[in-house]
Amino acid sequence: MFLNPITIPSTRHIFTLFKKDLLLEVRQQYSFYGILLYIGSTIFVLFMAIEEPESKVWNGLFWVIQLFICINAVAKSFLQESKGRMLYYYSIASPADFVLAKLLFNSLLMLVMSLLSLLLFSLFLGNPIQKAGPFIGLVLLGGWSLSLVFTFLAAIAARAQQNAAIMAVLGFPLIIPQLLLLMRLSNAAFNPALTIPLNTILLLVALDLMIIMLAVILFPFLWKD
Repeated sequence: MFLNPITIPSTRHIFTLFKKDLLLEVRQQYSFYGILLYIGSTIFVLFMAIEEPESKVWNGLFWVIQLFICINAVAKSFLQESKGRMLYYYSIASPADFVLAKLLFNSLLMLVMSLLSLLLFSLFLGNPIQKAGPFIGLVLLGGWSLSLVFTFLAAIAARAQQNAAIMAVLGFPLIIPQLLLLMRLSNAAFNPALTIPLNTILLLVALDLMIIMLAVILFPFLWKD
């Protein structure tokens, strides 16, 4: 049975592909522990260098670390799939199912890594956060946003010859606005006098939904190649 370039996603197929990625991660675990080692060692080096930074420095360092965690955790998702395995997926699922399963799995992975990095940051570099609840919500939203962007970029880069160059060129204009929005939003969590603007949060959510739509629309054309 041949699939059209754009098909309606199947919840069953998405869950099956998501479960496959989750089981592989649980069985192998080297990727998870490698990223965890990267988080721990980076934060420990920051602790040895600056101990307890002021709130603005703390906030900036946190989101920079989140960016590199996402690159290490998410960007490999498509690059590790062999050509033969992609051909097999082509025969059993639609491109929308495949890319949505990847987005879902990478979102879950990045949410876990974001919470772990927040915990380690608080333990080693102090906790200058004045509004813990809103900041945790921003961390989860930011982790989700970063995972969507880099999953989308990894899907494009996996079909190109210069993978690293493609991700660098395409990633910079996409990720910088998100990081600026996240840092601007999270600054309010360190100052009781400031409030987190709802319209900026909605703008960030709208960007995330746009990336999901672009992935569903554009990935089938890459899938055909």
